[in-house]
Amino acid sequence: MNQPYDPDRTHLDPTPAEDPAVGAEPPVVEQEEEVVDPDQRRRRAVTIVCTVINVICAVFAVVLALHIILVIGSANQANGFTGFINDWSSAVSLGLRDLFTPANEKVRTLLNDGIAALLWLLIAAVLTYVIRRFALPAPRRVAHYRRAWR
Repeated sequence: MNQPYDPDRTHLDPTPAEDPAVGAEPPVVEQEEEVVDPDQRRRRAVTIVCTVINVICAVFAVVLALHIILVIGSANQANGFTGFINDWSSAVSLGLRDLFTPANEKVRTLLNDGIAALLWLLIAAVLTYVIRRFALPAPRRVAHYRRAWR
């Protein structure tokens, strides 16, 4: 009777015919190896946080860009969408609505809201850089030594 090799004798055979030969080689069993990253959960959490920050800051920059387009295009201020974008852009303008005060309203909006939109993109880049820099583990560095014989 040909039975699989069972070194721990955990295989129960109702009719044991004979013991496996003493000194017989166990059959080759394929093993799978897996590299486990102990920081995988931290990397995933940092990636999610950075993605949320980038999306929020990008939405604010898009709102400011839409406001610039609506002002330059002379959109109707009584329109609901234009009023919504105007209100929202004033809330996310970082207090830069009156930074530059040229006489032309279109140039004023382009400068003030344009700088605010660029600042939102810069804020997103700096925040994600700082979070990734301090929250993720640094790569392991190998020190190479050189021996000098004299």
